Amino acid sequence: MWLVSRHGHLYAVSRKFSNLVQSKSSMQEHILIIILLLLVAFFYASVGHGGASGYLAVFSLFGMAAVDIKSSALILNVFVASVSFIQYYRSGHFKWKLFYPFIILSVPMAYLGTFIELDASLYKKTLGVCLLIAVIRVAGFLKPKKETEIKEVAILPAIFIGAVLGFVSGVIGIGGGIILSPLIILLHWGTLKQTSAVSALFIVVNSLAGIVGLWRQDTVFSPQLDIWVAITICGGALGAWWGSTKVHGKMLRNLLAGVLLFAAIKLIFI
Repeated sequence: MWLVSRHGHLYAVSRKFSNLVQSKSSMQEHILIIILLLLVAFFYASVGHGGASGYLAVFSLFGMAAVDIKSSALILNVFVASVSFIQYYRSGHFKWKLFYPFIILSVPMAYLGTFIELDASLYKKTLGVCLLIAVIRVAGFLKPKKETEIKEVAILPAIFIGAVLGFVSGVIGIGGGIILSPLIILLHWGTLKQTSAVSALFIVVNSLAGIVGLWRQDTVFSPQLDIWVAITICGGALGAWWGSTKVHGKMLRNLLAGVLLFAAIKLIFI
């Protein structure tokens, strides 16, 4: 009896210690997620993006399931991109003629895209490719030519681009701005800050369409979402102010690009 009692006591102590270690590890992981989300929101908002691809990367790095992270990423996207758009709009960078052709079909296609469920492996690889595009954008490799070379938007190609990006956005769980902005720059349809303003609103409307689609499918949202929203709004507000009024820095931007690159490689090849 004494041995049984002693062994039982040791087992109880062992379980408590194990739970304490797991709890500490979980807390450290949660803090790291918050720091990364703050960093993602800041730098994505600085270039007019909501950060969904970055949030998906962070959640994927910590092994969260795709079904759980899509809804969270889209909601964070709406808040951060909205803050970013307001700041860019107030600074006079929004151009309606550059915006409206893209949303004609993107919103309904984003809604429909949420009903498409990709194989887990294909989903990871597709997200990885989107993250590689995000790396190019966030690291600042693409810059527009002089403003005198800016061209008028070609309506039909823009409508087609919006439809494709909207559908991809719904399937993956992003707003599409991370892909739209490099296209606008490469096609010389807008300046860097005009592109950021348009991308921000494009992200908001597509993310809302995606959220509605997921809501219609009875998707369950993360219980930690309120904390994540508060953190990303703070980061997004600072990033949008910095991006719309200040010169972009490089060191922390490159750090974020490195995190996204690591996540992209992990998703595509591992």
